[in-house]
Amino acid sequence: MDLIAWVIVASEIGFWVVIIAGLVTRYIFKKKRAGLLLLALTPLIDLILLVTTSVHLWNGAEATIAHAIAAVYIGVSVAFGKSMIKWADVRFRYYITKEGPCPNKLSGIPHAKHYFKSWLQHVLAYLIGAIFLVSLIFLIGDPSRTEALSNALKLWTLVLGVDFLIAISHFIWPKK
Repeated sequence: MDLIAWVIVASEIGFWVVIIAGLVTRYIFKKKRAGLLLLALTPLIDLILLVTTSVHLWNGAEATIAHAIAAVYIGVSVAFGKSMIKWADVRFRYYITKEGPCPNKLSGIPHAKHYFKSWLQHVLAYLIGAIFLVSLIFLIGDPSRTEALSNALKLWTLVLGVDFLIAISHFIWPKK
């Protein structure tokens, strides 16, 4: 596994460690501000990944699928970060501290609306990641070194389209 793949793994682990530390600090130790500060560190992890990926490519590395995944990770983290933290917060409060309400299990049209909202977040993630990918392709200026980035962008475009069809299908055939 190359450097960028390890940085992605470390970023994902770091993301969840910071979230869990923030939730433990917030609810177990009753330090709301300190917990919020820890939760607010999640964008720093994205910044480290962004800088590492960019510098690695700028210094002459050939783009790999790991570099493309870094762009996807950054887009997804920015677009879904707040909702992932909220998701973890609700479950932590319910299952760990036994203080919060039971997490909702949606079905029917409410589920379809929720899925469509997450598809819109996917669009935002795509736009962020695509800007990153296109910027790297443009800055490097060598199609032979950035082919993996271009291919990843094409695949992600297809995945976004399929996800749209799935989102629409939930309105046609609602989840029971």
